[in-house]
Amino acid sequence: MLEFKIKLTLSLIAFAFLIDAYSWQAYKTLYNKRNKNVRRTIAIAFWAIPIIVSAVLLGSFFFSEMDGNKAYRVYFTGFYFIFYLSKFFICIFMLLDDVKRLITMIFRKIKELFETKAEAELEEYEAEVEEKSDKITRSEFLARTGLIAGAVPFVILTRGIMKGAYDYRVHKVELYLPNLPDAFEGLKIVQISDVHSGSFTDKDAVYKGIKLIKEQNADLAFFTGDFVNNKTDEAYDWMDLFAEMKAPMGVYSILGNHDYGDYVNNWKSPEEKQKNLTDLYDVHKQMGWHLMRNEHVVIDRKFNKIGLIGVENWGDRGRFQKYGNVEVAQKGMENTPVKLLLSHDPSHFDTIVSQKHKDIDVTFSGHTHGFQFGVELGKFKWSPSQYIYPHWAGLYETKENQKLYVNRGYGFLGYPGRVGILPEITVFTLTNSI
Repeated sequence: MLEFKIKLTLSLIAFAFLIDAYSWQAYKTLYNKRNKNVRRTIAIAFWAIPIIVSAVLLGSFFFSEMDGNKAYRVYFTGFYFIFYLSKFFICIFMLLDDVKRLITMIFRKIKELFETKAEAELEEYEAEVEEKSDKITRSEFLARTGLIAGAVPFVILTRGIMKGAYDYRVHKVELYLPNLPDAFEGLKIVQISDVHSGSFTDKDAVYKGIKLIKEQNADLAFFTGDFVNNKTDEAYDWMDLFAEMKAPMGVYSILGNHDYGDYVNNWKSPEEKQKNLTDLYDVHKQMGWHLMRNEHVVIDRKFNKIGLIGVENWGDRGRFQKYGNVEVAQKGMENTPVKLLLSHDPSHFDTIVSQKHKDIDVTFSGHTHGFQFGVELGKFKWSPSQYIYPHWAGLYETKENQKLYVNRGYGFLGYPGRVGILPEITVFTLTNSI
């Protein structure tokens, strides 16, 4: 495992160096006419950050407190992502300039084959005059544009860390269910998903969201998976906060793809991995949450019933687990008039639920995070997530009136922030009348 981490780190450093070296051309283009001291200062400032970043990456192997410090890992990862994504945008414009230079050179070589010596000397003289003039060259224009283009994601993504990560929003949704028993008319359900407690660094900020959940006074509460990033011990500092999420009719939870420990490569044995998962079961129990693992419960209210099904993770994108089994989970509840399903990954709905289980009225999912980046303006919404998941945020409905709700997530993973797609607390109101 250590050898793999070293190879990965060296690969990241090499990749970063290539981006640094290429983006440096933009700075050289703009400042090559300045005096020597200015150019030297700019060069030192430019290269100091990559050197420090590389030193910090390598230092994590020799100073265990760096690698084990959550705040360091979370924010260093965010800085690394933002810093080099911004430089990548600069590189795009430098590439445009280099392509232009290459095409110009090819045409010039072809032209030289057919023009006279006098014509060539005149053209060379005109090029020198143009270069010495005060007019901005195309290379300088592209370099400036590239720097501006790089500054935009840097500012936006930095603000997303400072303002967006814990900017919880309550989404209120009315669910029309024609077969809903009258006793459940107006029932309020609160849903959160994708806590990713291993990424949190600010208890006060997280608790603001908990207070918002409590203020909804919901009858029923759902958590739809991914309480941790990788290991159960990430959850221990946050259990007391999330244990405050209560509801008179119960808090029901399921597992997400990150909860199984499948992304950890250094388990000492299968038994250690299984113990990690068993410990997470116990975390849910200690918080007062009913963890559902391919099972169902029948919820009774004034002698009327609805069914709640909870399945383990089932994903149809990438290397996600396929542990969920709706058939097993709902066995014995065929006559329940309304069935609600908790399933972490919305691709389960797309591939299995909507195709084979048309008796399920609503599926509650999460998983996508809405990519933690996008735009939502009224009914218009866009995110890179939509190119991976056809259903990635909000309420969807099939022609057969089956509904899917994809929660945008409570926490964050990888990039420690959110831009446009903010952390979500969803409040549903059930009704049988339009």
